[in-house]
Amino acid sequence: MKRLICLAAICLIAPMMAQAQDAAANPLTATVRKVFDDYSKNLVATAEIMPADKYNFRPTPENMTFGKTISHIAEVNDKVCAMLFTPATPAPELAAETDSKEKLVSGLKASMDYCAAAFSKMTDANLSEMVPFFGGRKITRLGAALAVTNDFVDHYAGLSMHMRMNGQLPPTAQKKM
Repeated sequence: MKRLICLAAICLIAPMMAQAQDAAANPLTATVRKVFDDYSKNLVATAEIMPADKYNFRPTPENMTFGKTISHIAEVNDKVCAMLFTPATPAPELAAETDSKEKLVSGLKASMDYCAAAFSKMTDANLSEMVPFFGGRKITRLGAALAVTNDFVDHYAGLSMHMRMNGQLPPTAQKKM
């Protein structure tokens, strides 16, 4: 019984130790990944919380609908994260803004997983390497990663307003239990 308890403790503690070692060896990359992970969770939670009948909501005619914003985030994730490393792995199938909430949430989750796999290959040593970007230009891998995380911050703020206008609290405004 003691062996089983020790084995379970090791299985629980080993991933935390590995993550701490990675953060010590790659503090810059660990910081970028932390921002990615936090906003990824918030965006997925936002998509899950918003009622399906509100996916067509837009605050003004000039704004994207909630559903369009979710599909846009997934599309940008897939395009930018494909540029982070070559050869790129094939991106997941995109959901259209008119698809069901379930398909849009699933597509968003798949794009987050796709980007997380690319972000996991980053190290402090390769952040300054040049990668292809939009318009045929090249930027650093850090610049491309920041484009993803900055897009997350921007869209989370907008989606939070969509939610509040529809009587919903965004994930970061909800009480933690």
